[in-house]
Amino acid sequence: MTYLKEKPFYLSDEQLAWVRESLVSLSDEEKAGQLFCVMGGDYSPETLKDMVAKGKVGSILFRPVKDCEGIKADFAPLDEVAKIPLLKAANLEEGGSGGMSDGTLFGWPMLSAASSDEKVVEHFGAVCAVEGRKCGINWTYSPVCDLDMNYMNPITNVRSFGSDTDKVVRFTEKYVSAVQSRGVAACAKHFPGDGVDHRDHHLHVTYNTISADKWYDTYGKVYENLIKNDLMSVMVGHIAQPHVARDADGSISDAEAMAPASMNPTLLKKVLRGILGFNGLITSDATIMGGFCMHKPRREAVPAAIMAGCDMLVFNTDFEEDYGYILEAIADGRLSRERLDEAVTRILALKVKVCFEKPLEEEVAAAKWHEECADKAITLVKSREPEALPISPEKFPTVRLITLGKDDILDGSVKAITKEILETEGFKVECYEPFADDLHGSAKLDKSRLTLYMANYEQASNQTTVRINWCPKHALDIPRFINEETSIFVSLANPYHLQDVPMIRTYINAYTATRTTIRLTIEKLMGRSEFKGISPVDPFCGLPDTRL
Repeated sequence: MTYLKEKPFYLSDEQLAWVRESLVSLSDEEKAGQLFCVMGGDYSPETLKDMVAKGKVGSILFRPVKDCEGIKADFAPLDEVAKIPLLKAANLEEGGSGGMSDGTLFGWPMLSAASSDEKVVEHFGAVCAVEGRKCGINWTYSPVCDLDMNYMNPITNVRSFGSDTDKVVRFTEKYVSAVQSRGVAACAKHFPGDGVDHRDHHLHVTYNTISADKWYDTYGKVYENLIKNDLMSVMVGHIAQPHVARDADGSISDAEAMAPASMNPTLLKKVLRGILGFNGLITSDATIMGGFCMHKPRREAVPAAIMAGCDMLVFNTDFEEDYGYILEAIADGRLSRERLDEAVTRILALKVKVCFEKPLEEEVAAAKWHEECADKAITLVKSREPEALPISPEKFPTVRLITLGKDDILDGSVKAITKEILETEGFKVECYEPFADDLHGSAKLDKSRLTLYMANYEQASNQTTVRINWCPKHALDIPRFINEETSIFVSLANPYHLQDVPMIRTYINAYTATRTTIRLTIEKLMGRSEFKGISPVDPFCGLPDTRL
């Protein structure tokens, strides 16, 4: 176990002794339990407490449906009965809101990236860690280290720091340093890298198909840098990288090379552990995802993921069933005791690093920092109509407001917030309802009316695309008369909407839908402050007409 004295754990003799003693104290059944991170909300409080008391659980993630005090209250009875402290996980990808309902939505990572300010991402990580620690969270499934190489990818998008490798290297490093220095273990995801395929591994295995050389110059560089800077854990996606696998082991079969990383020993042991030198904890992404479930029968897949190099498994289709598969595999030798102990040892090492931390006294200026970030990040992507900006009630007394996508956000309603701010500024606002309209010509259009689009199409798991769905009645809400009236399009959550409104002449990306980003965008449209953001991706999607 002397390797635990090295990076990223740097265990003291006292900490190492605790790991040794804890490992010896565990039965096979309890060791099997340490391998699982369960979704707390899937079980009644009584059932979950019983599972923890019997040593069947190593980690718990509660969805952010309760406030901080509610999350703490859910953890308290579990802490009382846990023989080994729990890793308390959350997806703090976008701020404290990823862990609790009253947490701060600081912004999706691309918002920080568009600011081009490393201090902003330090604030981002600080907000995640400080708010997370207040409700007991000690392990965050972040940062997202994927490169957003494919604008049609439905899940990466604004969750990433963009497509520029050097920026992703710098910003992920700053984020990891910010959270880990505050007692929260970071878990970089999704190795070997999402953002190349146009599909989502929540639904089936997806593929990172770039060459091995390009991979090492991009995704590999991101992970290599984080490993060098003491990253504690890595989350492995149900994503195949056949070229890197074959490069690491030319003798493997096509089937072995095409296996998702979560069950691919070549990618985990030879590449992540060997070539990149990672010594921390490896966890799978959620095993309820199609990319895990479809690769091989679940009875085989659950222990195979541990044998391949995963130390922990996230979520279950049926916990008792999965737990039983691990016990069966220990009994019949498909999961070796050596590999079992190795996995549990690293879990214990992570626990001794973060589960005994004293309360964090630090306070953060979360709302102020979010506003500073948004001010630096909101991006004027396209401005081909000089007379459109700045807007004012004198120039455009009436604003026809067209909202698209999801209206509900943490702050309320996109439509209501936008209307309120515009009316406060002196505009008359007409909220457009396409079903109440009919086709008409352009001759009678009011030249003093501004049409303002506010689109909120968020990336989300289990959807196959992030595109605008226009009104089925003649697509009456499209920017049809761009040559006859002034139209401005604001995307609040997706940098790639120019693929669907290529001819629009004024286009803004705001990256995250909050009251603050909406207000700041309107202020910038009115000329009260400059657009400072620099797009971290190609918002023109490589298409010839989007720049016109």
